Amino acid sequence: MPVAVVASALEDEVTGVALPGMPAGSPGMGGEKDGEWTVYEFGDGGEPAVYAEI
Repeated sequence: MPVAVVASALEDEVTGVALPGMPAGSPGMGGEKDGEWTVYEFGDGGEPAVYAEI
C-alpha cells in the first residue's frame, strides 16, 4: 500500500487493514499493478469495511 494510506490508517487508529487476493504488483508479488485495489479495514468484531480504493 502507498505510504499515504498507511499513514492515514495510523492516524485514524484503524485496528487492521487487508488487501485480499495478493494482487499483482503488491508488496511481495511480482508483476505490474493492474487495476484498482480495494483495501479493507477491520476490528472490534465488526464486518470488514472498505477503507481505501487505490
